[in-house]
Amino acid sequence: MPDAISQSPHEADHIVPLQHLGKTEIKNLALACFECNRHKGPNIGSYDAESGELVRLFHPRRDLWAVHFALVDGAIRPKTAIGRVTIRVLAINREMQVEKRRMAAELGLIVL
Repeated sequence: MPDAISQSPHEADHIVPLQHLGKTEIKNLALACFECNRHKGPNIGSYDAESGELVRLFHPRRDLWAVHFALVDGAIRPKTAIGRVTIRVLAINREMQVEKRRMAAELGLIVL
């Protein structure tokens, strides 16, 4: 989501939180929308509702977005267990977020 149309400015997120031995260094930081980052909190994974397995969250420095997600009419859809867990934990498809993505597509800022 482009920062320009976010309700709040993006912020630096520790991909691996400090409490899980993550470090404050470039390779462990990523820009995240404020709301998604609040939902993530210190989580590094969760249980996948489909398989029941403990699954790590998407790692933006190691994983390819297109392998785990698809963008469909403003909603981010999972392709894998990592995608399912990440979408649920970060609450990525909140109604306002989906609408913002649709608007960004209309403005040509993202491609759906």
